[in-house]
Amino acid sequence: MPIDIVFETHALTEDNERGIATGWLPGRLSEQGRTNAADLGRRRRDDGIAAVSTSDLHRAVETARIAFGDSDIPILADWRLRECDFGTRNGTPGTEIKADRLDHCDRPYPGGESHTQAIARVVRFLADLPTRWSDRRVLVIGHLATYRALEHVTTGRTVRDLVAAEFTWRPHGWCYRLD
Repeated sequence: MPIDIVFETHALTEDNERGIATGWLPGRLSEQGRTNAADLGRRRRDDGIAAVSTSDLHRAVETARIAFGDSDIPILADWRLRECDFGTRNGTPGTEIKADRLDHCDRPYPGGESHTQAIARVVRFLADLPTRWSDRRVLVIGHLATYRALEHVTTGRTVRDLVAAEFTWRPHGWCYRLD
């Protein structure tokens, strides 16, 4: 049963602006991020969205609430949509995480998880979506791990290729169809 997924990253955070890899820390939207979240709501509110599924990390929940909190669209938080858990390196400079990210495709970060584990966690969430939202359009608000899982499922790209690739944010998100 097909499902259309619109994916958007959480809005800009204070950590993003400082170059910090927040990981499993909650994070907080910056002033520009709150504006971005409101824009997301205006852009997607009448887009046929049946539900919003969001990571349960504060920065993603805050994005969803600003965008859709005053609408009838249900907002459902799910921990499986979290960013990769960088373990003891949550909250470190993004350049440090980026520098050795390929070393952690299959090997977990100390006290955390590997990129393969993070992607597998999101894939389990995606497998559950049709149970409730088959033949519907769902907005998913998440992180880089969420994007990588969607790309892995829809294109077959390997975890290593996805982790090695440069990520380019899109101001209007991505659209996927899962059959």
